[in-house]
Amino acid sequence: MRSGTQQLQQIPASQPATSAGSMLTQVSSVLAFIVLLILCCAWLARRFGFAAKKVGSQSLKISASVSVGQRERVVIVDVDDARLVLGVTAQNITHLHTLPPKAPEEDPTPTTPADFRQVLQTLIKRPGKPQ
Repeated sequence: MRSGTQQLQQIPASQPATSAGSMLTQVSSVLAFIVLLILCCAWLARRFGFAAKKVGSQSLKISASVSVGQRERVVIVDVDDARLVLGVTAQNITHLHTLPPKAPEEDPTPTTPADFRQVLQTLIKRPGKPQ
């Protein structure tokens, strides 16, 4: 029985539709944050010495380095005809010893860049797993 009262029909609350522009803005801001995070990590790695140091000359190469104090290091530098052991501080560099040059490798491998597919296969290869 309907005694003069109107039944209120409940309309389901619709979800607000997100526009393509707002979704694109969110995705691009997250992507920008990730790129900045990667750049900051790379800067920190270079700043604190985790990245390899680049030397401008091919005839001068740092083959080993060890820290012996807070700002003191002992490094072995390969030059054309000798290997130099140097003590390096913030103020100066001291020649400690001269070593004979390294023996040349008997079977030098060519320095061609490896194929990405081969590198990826060697990285995901597990010991004991047949290919």
